[in-house]
This record gives sequence, structure tokens and C-alpha cells, in this order.
Amino acid sequence: MKNSDILVHTNHRPFPLPQGPWVMKQVWKDLLFAHWPVNEVELLPYLPPGLELEQWEGTPWISMSPFVMDLLKLRGLPPPPGVHRFLELNIRTYVVRDGKPGIFLLNLDASSLLAVAAARLLAHLPYRHATMSYHCAGGDIRYSSKRINPNGDEAVFQGIYRAVQPLCFHAMPGTLLHWLTERYCLYASDRAGRLYIGEIHHLPWPLQEAELHIEHNTSMKALGLTPEGEPSLLTFTKRLEVLLWPIKKIKE
Repeated sequence: MKNSDILVHTNHRPFPLPQGPWVMKQVWKDLLFAHWPVNEVELLPYLPPGLELEQWEGTPWISMSPFVMDLLKLRGLPPPPGVHRFLELNIRTYVVRDGKPGIFLLNLDASSLLAVAAARLLAHLPYRHATMSYHCAGGDIRYSSKRINPNGDEAVFQGIYRAVQPLCFHAMPGTLLHWLTERYCLYASDRAGRLYIGEIHHLPWPLQEAELHIEHNTSMKALGLTPEGEPSLLTFTKRLEVLLWPIKKIKE
């Protein structure tokens, strides 16, 4: 799809497109959205001053997404060698600042060392390098991510997921699924506690019902998060094109 076609469709956004040109395009492929309610007490230590934890009917949520970064390129330039395609698994929660809802990324595992270094330096995002693998066969996606924390604990996700319904749908406004998925900015903070915002744009999420078999998962436990049981909501997205604007420091 042409980038101009993506930018034409904005009625689904909760706020206008940001000013200025986008600077990066990403394509996310074979993405699983797994969502859990979680205890507020476990999340609050992660939030820097200036961000408010957003809740759905009194309960905060976290989401885990393993996927393939199938394309990463800067505007007007060819995809950079060695970093344009890699695996990523992120864990996020939901925040708001000055009435503007967004996401706050608690952790991002990636298979590319260069992508990890660049994102930590330029976007102030908590990327970490992990040993990761991905295999798709007959609709089943086998995904694995493993890293060792400085304290020696393992952060591991191993599972098999797949779409179980062929037709795509969009989350309906006013539903929990819409609240979880249709987010168009991210917040980040640096070591000094300064806040940053990154604006993004894409078409409404093309979602399919999904199922997940977890073989091993300590990725959230490694963060001190203890959601109970299986995910409360699961969806699958085959492909999504995303445009990103520069990460900017939020003025105090």
C-alpha cells in the first residue's frame, strides 16, 4: 500500500495526525496480541512521573506481542542492511498524559543487536537483545525468545499461535479490544526521568481471532508482573504497515 493511501484514512484516530513529515516506516507481520489484566501495584513502579496509568473499568492491563519486523526503513532511504528485518517481542501497558492516551513499553526483546542499540540511544526505549526464533508452517507460528537478565534470571517466551478465523475484523469503539489496540502514540522516558512522545499512524488493526499454546513464559515474571492464567483476549494480525514520526521530548 502507498504511504499516501495510509495517510488519507484518519477518521479512526482519536486525535489528528501529527504535524511534520513521518520519518520511518515499519511493517509488522504475524503479530499476536495477548492481553491480561494485572495488579496496579506491580505496574506503578515502572511509570515515570508525568504519566498516569490508564485503566479499563478500574483495572490496568498489559499486552504481549511477538511478531516479525518485516521492514524497517527511514523515509527516502533504502532499508538499512542487517537491521531491516528482525524478530521482536514487546510487553506494554496503557497510559495517558494531558488527556492523550498512549502506550508505555515495559520491555522490548529484539533479535538485532543494531536495532537494540539504535532504539535505546535514539528513542529511549527499553530494548534488550534476545536469542529468538520464528517458524511458520501450516498456519502455526512457533515463536521463541530468550535472554538472561543481569541478575541471572531468564526471560523466556516459547509458544505456538495461529489465527482461528479466516475473516479480519476491526475492534468496535467502546469495547475493551478497541481500547487495547487502537493506540496512536507511545511514551518513553530516559534515565533522568525526562518524558518523550512518539506519534504513529496506521489503518485500523486488521484482527483475527487467535489461539495460543504457551510452552514456557517467564517474560512477564522477569519484570515482576504476575498476571494469572491464560490471556483474557487473543488476536492475530497478518500484516500492518506503520508510519512513525520523530521521538520528541515533552516540554514540562
